[in-house]
Amino acid sequence: MSALDDWIETASAELGINPQELNEKIVMNLTRVVAHTVDRGAAPLTAYLLGVAVGRGAPLAETAAKLQDLARGRAAPKVVPEEGAAP
Repeated sequence: MSALDDWIETASAELGINPQELNEKIVMNLTRVVAHTVDRGAAPLTAYLLGVAVGRGAPLAETAAKLQDLARGRAAPKVVPEEGAAP
């Protein structure tokens, strides 16, 4: 068992959560995107926001996808061409 697996089991037990309910891939992908497109410090805070939203009934995968899209939008702001400029 890896240190990560051990930690997830320990933390889940402490919080009374079934570790099988964690979709590690979704959360890790979200934090990776946020860390690389917004700011490293935003990654754990975004994971927390995701957890709050899911705890309030939002669907995990769809909510994580919305947050990833939001983060990606911040990374590449839309450039509006100047009037008369070639596309």
